[in-house]
Amino acid sequence: MENPTVENLVIIGSGPAGYTAAIYAARANLKPLVFEGFQVGGLPGGQLMTTTEVENFPGFPHGITGPQLMDQMKAQAERWGAELYTEDVTFVDLSQRPFTIRSDDREVKAHSVVIATGATAKRLGLPDEANFWSRGISACAICDGATPLFRGAPLVIIGGGDTAAEEALYLTKYGDRVNMLVRGDKLRASKAMQDRVLNNPKITVHWNTEAVDVVGGSEHMTGVKVRNRQTGEESAIEAKGLFYAIGHTPNTSLFKGQLDLDDVGYIVTKPGEVETSIEGVFAAGDVQDHEFRQAITAAGTGCMSAMLAERWLSFNGLIQEFHQVQIEESNEEKTAHKAEEFSTEVDPEKTKHVGGYALRKLYHDSDRLIMVKYVSPSCGPCHTLKPILNKVVDEFDGKIHFIEIDIEEDPDIAESAGISGTPTIQFFKHKDKVAEVKGVKQKSQYRELIESHL
Repeated sequence: MENPTVENLVIIGSGPAGYTAAIYAARANLKPLVFEGFQVGGLPGGQLMTTTEVENFPGFPHGITGPQLMDQMKAQAERWGAELYTEDVTFVDLSQRPFTIRSDDREVKAHSVVIATGATAKRLGLPDEANFWSRGISACAICDGATPLFRGAPLVIIGGGDTAAEEALYLTKYGDRVNMLVRGDKLRASKAMQDRVLNNPKITVHWNTEAVDVVGGSEHMTGVKVRNRQTGEESAIEAKGLFYAIGHTPNTSLFKGQLDLDDVGYIVTKPGEVETSIEGVFAAGDVQDHEFRQAITAAGTGCMSAMLAERWLSFNGLIQEFHQVQIEESNEEKTAHKAEEFSTEVDPEKTKHVGGYALRKLYHDSDRLIMVKYVSPSCGPCHTLKPILNKVVDEFDGKIHFIEIDIEEDPDIAESAGISGTPTIQFFKHKDKVAEVKGVKQKSQYRELIESHL
């Protein structure tokens, strides 16, 4: 466990709030340390990692995907000297100064803290929810909607806000029809999103309707049992997929008993400000905003937090400046060191390959352990997994084959492999599937699986 000197500023969380705070703090020569998060409370990069087109963020007239926007913000923070760790914070002590922040891998002390831990998507807790989770039920239409299971199939999405509207529209690209369950008699989404939903012939909105349970067989779900909230009448809607877009819970469990929270769990800040109940501790983004919850407002509060942290440190004589040196050169070194070397031609001597042809060829001809990563272009967790997995694969260069499959480009392969969500990693040895991992895991888990099958 590392125990370095006291940091100027530690930022807990990422997303537009955390990354913007990191950019401003780094440019102010504070050299902030950022715990991006990993699995607790969502993805590094926040909820935008599960968003397709972001059309209302200034500067992108033609839109930009959520993961792309977060990738750019992260790269900008790194360029200016922010130190980023893709780790979950497991302990925070704000009762004495300097503050203590701890993950499983390190403990740091800090004079000031910005909290940007965001919020987590809610689940419904239906009786058979656990049985069909990842076998039809998902809280991320953007991550899983493109999987072969849902192509040409009837789908259901629950929710009436902007997220539900956006995901319903996204699902029309793949599903045969999309049934949208709304508990009330109107949508809460913006007028522009409402118009798109209500004018889309592939979307049917079921007003005053709530889900009661999920039905299905031993393999996958086949429908959703629903109830009309006005009449009490129950019926079933045929569906191979059920997607939740029903709101979020603030990720503030670390701060209970230490900071003032409201009755829902959001961090209480001064009206229109980002200061919390403890001096030197600031809150930004969805962890303190249950009204606007937009990427641009999150970025704004991230900026405010960093600037106020700098002022607070300076006023209290605690600031230690780290002046920028050769920013462009150091950034080029970082990107060169991160460059990927995937081969589209099947060379049995190379480790990294991409595409269905490479998989078919190496599956039949190679004696090495074959590691296959199934991804989709708009999948936020896939972006998160990318650098984690590439580091592990580099450790076994020349000993394994690593193949990336885009399920939109190779849907037949994904269907044959039984892929029901991305990212999914499968391991093959001598034509036998020896392991499968869904979602994003720690580097150690992938490393141990590879070592056990070499």
